[in-house]
Amino acid sequence: MLDTVLEGGTVHDGHGGQGFIADVGILNGRIEVIGALKDTPAAERITINGLVVAPGFVDMHTHSDFTLVVNGKAESQVHQGVTTEVTGQCGMSCAPVTCDHDIKAFSPGHTEGAGHHHWRSFGEYLNVLESNPLGVNVVAFVGHGTIVRSVLGDQMRAGDPDEIDQMVKILEEAIEQGAGGFSTGLEYWPGIVSSPEHIVPLCEVAARHNRLYATHVRNRDIYYDLGFGEALATARQSGAKLQISHIQPKFGAPRHAMEHTFEMIDAARRRGLDVAFDVVPHDWNHTTVMQILPQWARVGGPAATIERLKNRELRERIKKNPRPMWLLVRARRWEDIVLLDCTTNRNLVGANFQEIGRIRGTDPYDALFDLLIEEGENASRMLWTSHSFTDDDIVHCLRQPECAVISDTQALAPYGVLKDHIGSLSGYGWAARFLQHYVRDLKVLPLGDAIRRVTSLPAERVGLIDRGAIRPGFCADIVVFDAESITSHCSVSKPREYATGISHVMVNGELAMRDGQRTDRNAGKILRNFN
Repeated sequence: MLDTVLEGGTVHDGHGGQGFIADVGILNGRIEVIGALKDTPAAERITINGLVVAPGFVDMHTHSDFTLVVNGKAESQVHQGVTTEVTGQCGMSCAPVTCDHDIKAFSPGHTEGAGHHHWRSFGEYLNVLESNPLGVNVVAFVGHGTIVRSVLGDQMRAGDPDEIDQMVKILEEAIEQGAGGFSTGLEYWPGIVSSPEHIVPLCEVAARHNRLYATHVRNRDIYYDLGFGEALATARQSGAKLQISHIQPKFGAPRHAMEHTFEMIDAARRRGLDVAFDVVPHDWNHTTVMQILPQWARVGGPAATIERLKNRELRERIKKNPRPMWLLVRARRWEDIVLLDCTTNRNLVGANFQEIGRIRGTDPYDALFDLLIEEGENASRMLWTSHSFTDDDIVHCLRQPECAVISDTQALAPYGVLKDHIGSLSGYGWAARFLQHYVRDLKVLPLGDAIRRVTSLPAERVGLIDRGAIRPGFCADIVVFDAESITSHCSVSKPREYATGISHVMVNGELAMRDGQRTDRNAGKILRNFN
């Protein structure tokens, strides 16, 4: 007898193509059979006529490393059909660390007063995460920046050969303990001071273990071709499988940048490189505010940086930075940059910096410096977002068959310790927005192929051999939704609104959502052994 039968839905198996009407039978957490099952005994039958049955969405680029420790239920993700997250992106991960301070310094979404167990090794971190009820499955990558910090501390350098050897050993240990891949963030410290000769030895470790190398490249604006070229060269030299994260160019790139980037990738593929990429399904680009500062202003950590920001002469020197991470700042497009999250001036969250400067009676750049000073020890976690991407580039990416869709956000909950947290403007609705805006409204992709971009494609890239598809023997990670009504409700003023149109979500055969409501089931697992 089956545990559950989903009756009469339109099955999209995750591999693209047209859907088909069939029943799906689940037994012991796995998909047992697909077909006409009206006469098959089952403990429970759920009728879903007119709804889509798809594999649970696989979000292959998140920063939920710490928020899942705080609240593993992943409410913002489960409510929009996500059943698996891949954390540890852009070179940042919660482990390995050498002290408790480093957990705070390099944990995305770190929360004061979270009351968690501490860890040192990557395996210990996974054990802490595993001790929580998890609403989603988790594949955890290890970040380059975290590894570098564990060897060099706050030193703003990339490491000498002996230190690189230490980093290689640390990465080997992390993978042996369950890390699912390796990531870099080359616009962030310490990635920003690293060169291919520092990164290739680490990518060689990923290649030996058949783990994916995901990179936030060094540049996506004026010198976009140098950044993407470096990523391709690093993968070529190391033999690693390459995933270019959130590939869309930023403000300041020439109009042909996206097309030229695809030409570079195609040429690399013809020569045997295993490379793919992903996009965020909206034109907002978010990061921590500190990233806008030049390297010299950040030497010594946040406390030293804040002291420099108090100096009028140094402020003027910072303003002359020729290569800020966002060229919108150099162009003084303050109306396109919005304060996303902070602790001290929460009344300003959602306002653009043109407005903030006016409210404070000062230049927007000085208002920015003042806010960082007022954040104090939390300055390094202050977030902002901007209109740095273009919808045309996103559409162009989506038309490439190897393009996955990601959130680039955190798993959150609008209650408890995480109630005031925000990871991005679409954190509660990225998957819904993709299916609503780009698929249903703009018709950039047919529904079957769109589902592939958030199911089998990312699962295969990461190396998940039994997830990402509706297939007998596969784990029963399933989402049931209404393709005509699925909607994201996130906005600048209300970024914490759940998506609607999701009827049921199964994680490892357990109903995490039923009839549009969250249940008390949290059947997610830490995925350590795959590919």
